[in-house]
Amino acid sequence: MSRQLTVADAHLPKRASFRLLAVSLFFGLASLAWGYNIGIMATIYIHPGFIKSLHRPSKEMTGLITSIYYVGTWLSYLFLSHPLADRFGRRIAAATGVITTAVGASIQCAAKGRGGVAQMIVGRIICGFGLAIVSTSVPLYQSEISPAKHRGRYVVINHVGLVAGLAVAFWVGYGLSHWETPRGNYYGWRLSMALQFVPEAIFLIGVFLCPETPRWLVEHDRLEAAKRNLAWLRRLHPDDEIVLSELREIEHDVTQRQIATKQSWTVLFSNRPLFNRLWRASLLQFMAQMCGNTSMKYYLPSIFMSLGIERKLTLMIGGVESTLKIGCTIIDSWLVDRFGRRLTLVVSCLVMSLALLLNGALPIAYPNNINHVADYVCIFFIFIYTFGYSVGFGPAAWVYGSEIFPTNFRARGLNIAASASSIGSVISSQTWPIGMNTIGSKTHFIFMSTNLVSAIIIWFLYPETSGRTLEDMEALFNEHYQSRASLEDADRYRDEAVDGNQVVKAHQSL
Repeated sequence: MSRQLTVADAHLPKRASFRLLAVSLFFGLASLAWGYNIGIMATIYIHPGFIKSLHRPSKEMTGLITSIYYVGTWLSYLFLSHPLADRFGRRIAAATGVITTAVGASIQCAAKGRGGVAQMIVGRIICGFGLAIVSTSVPLYQSEISPAKHRGRYVVINHVGLVAGLAVAFWVGYGLSHWETPRGNYYGWRLSMALQFVPEAIFLIGVFLCPETPRWLVEHDRLEAAKRNLAWLRRLHPDDEIVLSELREIEHDVTQRQIATKQSWTVLFSNRPLFNRLWRASLLQFMAQMCGNTSMKYYLPSIFMSLGIERKLTLMIGGVESTLKIGCTIIDSWLVDRFGRRLTLVVSCLVMSLALLLNGALPIAYPNNINHVADYVCIFFIFIYTFGYSVGFGPAAWVYGSEIFPTNFRARGLNIAASASSIGSVISSQTWPIGMNTIGSKTHFIFMSTNLVSAIIIWFLYPETSGRTLEDMEALFNEHYQSRASLEDADRYRDEAVDGNQVVKAHQSL
């Protein structure tokens, strides 16, 4: 009997691959705006015009402006981003996130005078709400338009877009640092903040020319529209057997999910096997921010300036460092499958610990930049830190969390886990400026310690998930789980025992 051919095992035509790549890259514009919004703050904090406009904000105030953003993301992850995408669709959710981010950025561009700090805080909270929606709706869209066999290559564009946005932000900051006239001091940092409107405007103009995902349309009983969009994405006729077969698979999966999700999401806390997954995913996201990455993103130019490097040069080095992250992120997509999630994460923690140890110890041994060789070694190991984070903790934390939850609880579980990353970011972004202001480079030792503790926790408490099936995942996190094979063996042994007892009784009766 011939098996029906589906897109999952069919070769994807080049024209369809190009179309999927184009749509995924277009949605990557929203991710680029996300990364740019985060990265540009690092260049703004050391801009003389920003410092003057906000009346020389203290390090504690700078930390507040940084960390308050993550309060917005935390609230959005828990209460807004997931229901918005489910009710109104992935496109509307992504567009809403981008518009919200643009509103927040506009408020920040206008910040000045006595109310400047308050404007920055309000703007950062609004940006947090918007970018949390972007960070969940964009990969969701990319995942749902892609055939299962090729999903990874399209979804990874989300993270590449984020890292590319960080790099662009540093290069923009470096370019505008040469505008040193009085007008440049006043408008330079505002212009750098406003440039994110360019990719956001392009995205908002084109997002509704892209098709809504077939899965969301099926979930809302719009089967004809789902078939039409799926055919467009696959470059096939709507009545092609491959399109119809994949559509049936989507319908079946949606039906099964709707049956399963009748359970309340609180079962994630009350059911022990599900809670075993939830606390691991949440703790991993928390540790991914407590490793010091949040501080590096926002305060990297400040770190370089503390080593005695001139402002323009610090921004150029930051641009190079952020650009290298793009290549490291692509490398990680191979490493996590080749060497596994757990080993990659542990090695990542150890590499970051070494880099933080040297960046903490050398300024103590050679204070006030008296030894330039020591300063250059610190810069080199900041790049080593970036490599360690980008090939491990950065993407791998999301990979691990996305694959351990059962399908019907994946979205809710990931949103709760992501909210834990926001908590970690709040703590980290507050710790760095206050620590550097009070204990100096010893602040690096705090994050070094969290990395070492994280490595121990991951090695002993996190099972390897690479290459495991859904049934294997159940066995990993449920100690009472019995596989189908075990149950079938138990049934066979029981039947054999019954047959044996009957034979014994028959002999006894004779």
